Amino acid sequence: MAELWWGDSEKGRKIHWLAWDKLCVPKEEGGLGFRNMELFNQALLAKQGWRLLRYPDSLLAKTLKAKYFPDGDFLNARVSPGDSYTWRRLIKSKELLQKGV
Repeated sequence: MAELWWGDSEKGRKIHWLAWDKLCVPKEEGGLGFRNMELFNQALLAKQGWRLLRYPDSLLAKTLKAKYFPDGDFLNARVSPGDSYTWRRLIKSKELLQKGV
């Protein structure tokens, strides 16, 4: 992300004037207010987990239930060898979701 912001040229890399963690500080606290993309991604994954709980009759919920947790619900689902990367990330987001529930 920092490389996208600061960029580079054919002659070489440009200078990174400020550390990325300082750019993510809110404007009210003196930063530039950039989003921390890792935290933003975790929030979006937790939102998808919430949708699985809230709308169990949706096509996505039915599909995931049939494949990954046929005998239970999303909060009790586990990761098995061979599961997709997306499913692994959704399971990891359960911790954040459970804190909010």
